[in-house]
Amino acid sequence: MTHSENGFFNEFGGKYVAEVLRRPLDELEVAFKDAMADTDFVSELETIQRDYIGRETPLLYAKTATEILGGAQIYIKLEGLANTGAHKINNAIGQCLLAKRMGKKRIIAETGAGQHGVATAAACAKLGLDCTVYMGEVDVRRQQPNVAAMEMYGAKVHPVTSGSRTLKDAVNEAMRDWAANPDTTHYVLGSALGPAPFPDIVREFQSVIGKEVKRQVQERDLDVEALIACVGGGSNSIGFFSPFIDEQKPRLIGVEAGGIGPGVGENASRMTGNASRDGILQGYKSRFLLDEDGQALPTRSISAGLDYCGIGPQLAALGKSGRIEFTSALDDEALNAVKFFAKNEGVLFAMESAHAGAQAIKLAPTLPKDKAIIVNMSGRGDKDIFITCPVFRPAEWKQFLISELERLNDSKDIHEAKLM
Repeated sequence: MTHSENGFFNEFGGKYVAEVLRRPLDELEVAFKDAMADTDFVSELETIQRDYIGRETPLLYAKTATEILGGAQIYIKLEGLANTGAHKINNAIGQCLLAKRMGKKRIIAETGAGQHGVATAAACAKLGLDCTVYMGEVDVRRQQPNVAAMEMYGAKVHPVTSGSRTLKDAVNEAMRDWAANPDTTHYVLGSALGPAPFPDIVREFQSVIGKEVKRQVQERDLDVEALIACVGGGSNSIGFFSPFIDEQKPRLIGVEAGGIGPGVGENASRMTGNASRDGILQGYKSRFLLDEDGQALPTRSISAGLDYCGIGPQLAALGKSGRIEFTSALDDEALNAVKFFAKNEGVLFAMESAHAGAQAIKLAPTLPKDKAIIVNMSGRGDKDIFITCPVFRPAEWKQFLISELERLNDSKDIHEAKLM
């Protein structure tokens, strides 16, 4: 099940949208298929991937981590070394190039962790397009470095104050904007979900990750037991898994946000949680965290990018069929994974990616030493300073914020600030 059939992956997927959006979605599907069959478009995309994104990204042997855990060899796909710091740029560049081909001058996007917003803003700057990003107010607060980066790239960031003020609500606002401006605007959806053809488009542009991994594994003659990726909406995981889906091996493991516990509102576990059910939301059918009336339940995760009530329809179908094994990692386990790989490998995982790292720490010791597991480090942890510093160095962080606020209120240069 590498591609959808008429927009569906078994019973999941579809195009459940208002009539006003059916035409732009149908046009997008035709334009995407036409572009991917055009060697000039594909060649231009590959050139940008090489010269601007910095592909291919390395596959790092985590030697020290492997020795400490004493089991399978751990390899890390360093998507965090892609320009803008995460895998999101693969899809953003692809869709912006497609939008330009379609004659659309204005781009809108939603973002949770901010990485998709940053990637879209950067892609628009590179390709000369106008950019507006919708971001939940909660995420604006916890991802300030990314908000600043988006604005540096020239994007307009709209804080969304409705609902839970997180990713779900940002998606809603972006969909409303697109419905009001379909002729001039393209919605660069950041994850492998939403109404068809978005799940196919996002997977295709992200499959560059998995294709590189397949080649890198063959070059090193690795016996890979499992590929591990975090799963929010699912763009990094489905791109990572894509070339292996129709094969029997390796195992494909998706790690959801376990949050602070198993209770309703304490996590974002759609495939492994106890509040998950089939439903239709935001234009597609999949597995969601819903109440008995079909309304989205609140979610919780330390990582903004996994803090979402739904999962991509292809991932839901592959989870139901058993091809993808789903598990979850708690907030504390993800934080421990950040520390473990930073200290022992000099690699700083994003909080989202650290959920996959946490599963690798659990799995590796249970496997033979001649086996390998590959973790997709979908992004770098630079962006998470407002999340990790209050946990790892609370006293110093608090003192810094107080001191910096005093300096700004006094209009002092950094060189004139009093000692902390």
